Amino acid sequence: MLSACASLLSRLPLAVHYGIADGVLYPLMYHVVRYRRRMVATNLRNAFPDKTEEERSQIARDFYHQFCYTMVESVYGYRCPDEEMRQRVVFENMDEVNRLIDAAGGGIFMLGHMGNWEWLASIQQWVSPGVTELNVYRRLKSAAMDKLMLMLRSKRGGACVEKQRILREMVRYRAEKQPVTVGLLSDQKPRPEVTRTWLTFLNQDTGFLDGGEVLGKKFGYPVFYLHVLREHRGYYRVQMKTLCAEPKTSAEGEITTAYARQLEKNINEQPFLWLWSHDRWKWKRA
Repeated sequence: MLSACASLLSRLPLAVHYGIADGVLYPLMYHVVRYRRRMVATNLRNAFPDKTEEERSQIARDFYHQFCYTMVESVYGYRCPDEEMRQRVVFENMDEVNRLIDAAGGGIFMLGHMGNWEWLASIQQWVSPGVTELNVYRRLKSAAMDKLMLMLRSKRGGACVEKQRILREMVRYRAEKQPVTVGLLSDQKPRPEVTRTWLTFLNQDTGFLDGGEVLGKKFGYPVFYLHVLREHRGYYRVQMKTLCAEPKTSAEGEITTAYARQLEKNINEQPFLWLWSHDRWKWKRA
């Protein structure tokens, strides 16, 4: 039912979607339901202690607007023509990225929950022909929501792979001599018992997932960060940053640290783009 509704809604013009976001979703989430407002306020206060309360409140309001835009944009993106999507999400420095990927037979894309992270799957249109994009995801508890997200995320030609299966799939693709890129949302919270990299991030002791570094080292694939900036509503510019061209020669934790620093810089440039409602600092160092 959810997938069918999303499919129908995706036929509406984007301007109508934005009307729904500003006129219905934002008031509902921010004023009525007050969705995780206390958590957002706490995260912003800890991340930006030097900002005034009004500045942090403005970031929070802008974040909720962006969050609602991400929701409706993701639905609209299901039927958005490839030509239009290439205008809405522009990836820079792809010549160098493709050169490194083609030479190594694959690449690792480490991203954060910045802007419309769902639209970043459109990078499949920008990589060299014949390269398959594998997007790592965690199965949702709701079967209906899981089906919906898989439908939306698979639209651009990439394949969604559960995190437990990604290593096996990468091995299979390499055995078949099929070049792949792997997209990882690496700013989620790992449990402390499995966290090997702890860093000061946004003024807080923060544990980081190191899956991108581990896979890059194992397969010798270059690792990149997708630096997302919003030009204006519905249009994003993604600066492709090379975190490490030769991961096998990197020191332990070097790539994960480079990712954290790039993400922090990205957040500081446009704070409202990050997912502040995520309970990022739930786990503390043991």
